[in-house]
Amino acid sequence: MRLPNLRWWIAGLLAVATALNYLDRQSLPVLVTEIQKTIPITDQHYAQLQMLFLLAYGVMYAGGGRIMDWLGTRVGYIVMILWWSAATFLHGLVSSVFGLGVARFLLGLGEGGGFPGSAKAVSEWFPPKERSFAFGIFNTGSSVGALVAPPLIALIAVALGWRWVFFLAGTLGFAWAAVWFLVYDVPERHRLITSSEREYLEACRPAEVVNPAGVAPARWIDLFRYPQVLGLLGAKFLSDSAWYFFIFWLPKYLGDVRDLNIREIGYYAWIPYAFAGLGSFIGGWFSSYLMRRGLTVDHARKLALAVSAALMPVSLLIAASPLSFAIAFFSMALFGHQFWSTIMQTLAADMFPSSVVASVAGLMGAVGSFGAALFNGLAGFLLTRYQSYSPVFLIAGLMHPMSFLIVLLVVGKIEPVKALAPRFVGRS
Repeated sequence: MRLPNLRWWIAGLLAVATALNYLDRQSLPVLVTEIQKTIPITDQHYAQLQMLFLLAYGVMYAGGGRIMDWLGTRVGYIVMILWWSAATFLHGLVSSVFGLGVARFLLGLGEGGGFPGSAKAVSEWFPPKERSFAFGIFNTGSSVGALVAPPLIALIAVALGWRWVFFLAGTLGFAWAAVWFLVYDVPERHRLITSSEREYLEACRPAEVVNPAGVAPARWIDLFRYPQVLGLLGAKFLSDSAWYFFIFWLPKYLGDVRDLNIREIGYYAWIPYAFAGLGSFIGGWFSSYLMRRGLTVDHARKLALAVSAALMPVSLLIAASPLSFAIAFFSMALFGHQFWSTIMQTLAADMFPSSVVASVAGLMGAVGSFGAALFNGLAGFLLTRYQSYSPVFLIAGLMHPMSFLIVLLVVGKIEPVKALAPRFVGRS
């Protein structure tokens, strides 16, 4: 049996994994007001729990990229999702802030390999003109997971208790790993790919930059020699800081400042995440559309980044607005980031050969996570000191415009880094 357009089924499977990734990480933020009835968690504790997740996530985002390049996408992804699903399950067994910290750290270690693994799968299955849309599809999974999380988690918590949320979410990850093992392989040896699709992918391959045979994988230190890498890292450091603040603190903000209970949080919190999913999908479509209309990769990607960065300062209006407008401004901010994020993730595949895409994407995610960890710590400090979200929203709203300037000034033209392969000769 052959499956037409198999690459789009692969993208859909990646979207499901990303949805599970975000469902697992969002369970604690949505449940925190319920967990506080059993385990006392202050704003400082909450910030520290998210920092532990993000630090581990950042380490394994970089390390996970290397693991994916080493083990291959099929096996590497199975290792990662089994790890983070077990860590999710562990959340339901703990009874202290320390136990939550351990579970949160382990969750970050597993989830860190998800996005570089997806980036590598996309680079293996999609030509450059389709990549941003493919990234948009799997990245939409992050918003779907975050979208489903508030109402689903609230429903399970009310019916069965908060611990069952983690037990059920972890079990879903184990089931996905089994499906991935049965379905995924590279196009060259996949048993379900049609001959026409294989020929299409092979015909597109000469347009990409490919490392010569026998050249060892790039060392991380070698990647830092390129200003394009440094620019991508700087942009991710700032923009991911804002993103993780919004998604981790939105449910807590609704509970602490807007006085919503778990049911009401489930009723309102899904709306911004729905717009985030829309932003991811439209961001990928928009850039691909511009290329079909004749724009270069460079112009199409930068125009999409400019549009998304211009939306983010609306977050400055959240604190002073009534609840309905606050939800609307949250929605615009999350839409803007996911529009932005889809394009940022595409840049690694646009500029670097497939043999190092996961490593570059891993470094980008790691630096972004470290920035987010620092910003979460800063948020906890500012909230404890000033008892107000206003200064945090102010800082978060300016991160993406500054990131866009870094892309323009440091990354420069978005095109394959042709000098990369010859310089990366040596031991990894």
